[in-house]
Amino acid sequence: MGEQIMVGSILVEVIFKDIKNVHLSVHPPTGRIRIAAPEHTSLDTLRVYAISKLNWIRKAQAKLQAQERETQREYIDRESHYLWGSRYLLRVNEVERPPSVTLRHNEILLSVRPNSDRAKREEVISAWYREEVRKAVEPIIPQWEKEMAVRVNQLFVQRMKTRWGSCNPHKGNIRLNTELAKKPRNCLEYILVHEMVHLLEPTHNTQYTKLMDQFMPQWRHYRDELNQAPLGYMLSDRRNE
Repeated sequence: MGEQIMVGSILVEVIFKDIKNVHLSVHPPTGRIRIAAPEHTSLDTLRVYAISKLNWIRKAQAKLQAQERETQREYIDRESHYLWGSRYLLRVNEVERPPSVTLRHNEILLSVRPNSDRAKREEVISAWYREEVRKAVEPIIPQWEKEMAVRVNQLFVQRMKTRWGSCNPHKGNIRLNTELAKKPRNCLEYILVHEMVHLLEPTHNTQYTKLMDQFMPQWRHYRDELNQAPLGYMLSDRRNE
């Protein structure tokens, strides 16, 4: 169930969930405000809560608006691209052989057939990013399965428009966003742990937070690091927790 309240000139979306605490978040790219609140909390109570957080909201919105954003990529020579938080220059090589991507010093070498258009080049790079995420995460899943006493049934890596990852606790499936290949490796592992904890606790309640603190005590640092990385088409949230 969702509601909306006005706090001065700011519209706040309210979502009622089976949780114990109120969570306030600022969502990019426009700075949309959302409050997740325990069921049966009154709107008046939440309005007062939001008013008490106005200073934090304005600072979070300003920081979000000033945050560096990745520009639209054209997949041409000397264009900047990212892998695991580091910047590389793209070098396009047109050759009559199957497309490929390789790293060479500070360059990403993209080999494509002559006259390949932007869409084809993007497709090849995206497939490469997907494999980079898979190669990075598959060796550490068993370590976390042992640590948490859970099992990941299937791993999917794909482009996701609104999330870094997701979990289906009933099927034991984890999905990770291809875009994570552009962020520091710690961010990828944080998202993996975040989703795997949902195999133990499906919701973001107090027990979930305790489990995150238990398995990855520094998870808030990694979350902040992910929030501070350049924003691409997939955008993370800022939360007051």
